[in-house]
Amino acid sequence: MEPKTKVHAEDNKQEIVITREFDLPLELLFKAYEDPKIVAQWMGTNVLKLENKKHGSWQFETTDEQGTVVFRANGTIHDFNVNKNITRTFEMENSPFTTQLEFLEFEKLTDETSKLTMHIIFKSVAYRDQLLKMPFAQGINMAHNRLQEIVNKLK
Repeated sequence: MEPKTKVHAEDNKQEIVITREFDLPLELLFKAYEDPKIVAQWMGTNVLKLENKKHGSWQFETTDEQGTVVFRANGTIHDFNVNKNITRTFEMENSPFTTQLEFLEFEKLTDETSKLTMHIIFKSVAYRDQLLKMPFAQGINMAHNRLQEIVNKLK
């Protein structure tokens, strides 16, 4: 089965564009990125901070069964417009990746469907390509599948 989340990366560009259509009303799709409890569920992480406002910040952390941190990421929210867009930075701590800039656009398709477009800009083509060598596309598709499943229950 072909993944529903599409990752588009043009050669020699330091960006990727991710698109996904959801069987969710726009308001519920946006809520999945705004509500810390919902974010924690579909991302499978602890939401330590999520300040949904211009100049706000966020921090997520995942631990193993022993409580050891295996993933921590943070950033600054530069723009936040309900049901429209979020502009933020993304920095994965303790990794070779540099900070990236993310533009998330939310679009109403019908009363019951919506679309997310993520435009991510990396410091260099090399950093972008390094991320794409990982199971990134598979991981974001799995996360979006969980988002759809979890938010369906809120309908």
